[in-house]
Amino acid sequence: MWKHVNGELIHTTDTSRVKFRTNISAELLDELKTMASNHHTHVNYLLENGLTNLIATKSIQFNKKNRPKDRVQYKTTYNKELLGDVKEFAKKHGLFANDVIEHSMYFIDVDTVKDKDYKHRVK
Repeated sequence: MWKHVNGELIHTTDTSRVKFRTNISAELLDELKTMASNHHTHVNYLLENGLTNLIATKSIQFNKKNRPKDRVQYKTTYNKELLGDVKEFAKKHGLFANDVIEHSMYFIDVDTVKDKDYKHRVK
């Protein structure tokens, strides 16, 4: 992100974002990468959109017996507040954060996802 400071553009780190490492299905991750490429965005922006929409429903239908067996480690950044909400939502429904993250894929609205260039915005 860029900020105007005393008439100059200064590159800064977005402090509202935090790094988070989780395990996610390799198959779902491949689908997300394809979706991100097709819609000129990043995987984490897709996931954030899906998570926001899922949490807004206030409920989740998740069968723990159907957890994917192909999980791989995935590291990215998320909005700090949203990640806190995800952890709280997961705890409330007796799930792990990665279960909620994977399930959020089905709630992605590609018409409202941040564009790939969002991180280069000027504030």
